[in-house]
Amino acid sequence: MAENEWLNKDFYKVLGVSQDAGPDEINKAYRKLARQYHPDLNHDPGAAEKFKEISEAHDVLSNPDQKKKYDAIRQFGSGGARFTAGPGGFGEGGGFSDIFSSMFGQDRGASGFSDIFNQFGRAGRGGRSPYGYGGYADPRELDLESSVDLSLRQVATGATVSLKVNGALIKTRIPAGVKDGQTIKLKGRGSQDPVTGAKGDLYLEVHIAPDPVFSMEGRDLVRDLPLTFPQACRGDSVIVKDITGELLKVKVPAGTGSGAMLRVRGRGCDTSPKGDLLLRVQILVPKPSEGVEKALKDLEAADPETEKLAKEGRYRT
Repeated sequence: MAENEWLNKDFYKVLGVSQDAGPDEINKAYRKLARQYHPDLNHDPGAAEKFKEISEAHDVLSNPDQKKKYDAIRQFGSGGARFTAGPGGFGEGGGFSDIFSSMFGQDRGASGFSDIFNQFGRAGRGGRSPYGYGGYADPRELDLESSVDLSLRQVATGATVSLKVNGALIKTRIPAGVKDGQTIKLKGRGSQDPVTGAKGDLYLEVHIAPDPVFSMEGRDLVRDLPLTFPQACRGDSVIVKDITGELLKVKVPAGTGSGAMLRVRGRGCDTSPKGDLLLRVQILVPKPSEGVEKALKDLEAADPETEKLAKEGRYRT
């Protein structure tokens, strides 16, 4: 902002207070207007610019030193003192620099005027935000980041977790089916602006602990299903546990090969639609023994196709 623009700024009018207003009245007026025009609360066109003007005015008038300098500049700008430029560039009778030296200290000299404006250009409290000089955070600066560790069971079923954020304990529901490393936005769970009441958001990064039995593929859960060779050959009904520990009865078709996937509908992640539980067949190979050797020979004799595959180095799947 150019220096001459400051002469035309009526900060008292912006806040709606008189020049004799004290700190309490100035702060009260600012808080009222800030709530009215803060961009988080007022989405009308021009609200952000209005909030910037209000914050700028408050920064100056709430700071005793800057208020004193602002009042002096207004006095000169409104005709409270007149001077004419002389040959040396300043007015007669001591000059412009002498006037400011007497007001703000003998050591300021001719640089006093520009120094005053330089100080006006700085934020009075807490720095500037994209919305002005209020010293109040950009709404994005109210956002917080945290993380949460979940078990695979919590991921599959959804979970209510407790988090300590900024010293406060909060509870939130994590939906089923989240991914490892995913960031969840919790609206309004960040910091709060003490003046406007506006709230930031909490960005929660999810970390999933490995499970010794289950893994996740999309919405589906996968686990191994060990079967004996006779079970795979003849078929069987087996009992398995899902991710919640519930017992399920699963039908194994005859002739099931190792690596085959058996699907149990609706027993995966509790999403919409629900995922499935996939059982990956792992056939248990018996240890060599005289009885096992005889049984294998009998099997080969009973099933010429199996014997043919074995001799060719191939196996039934």
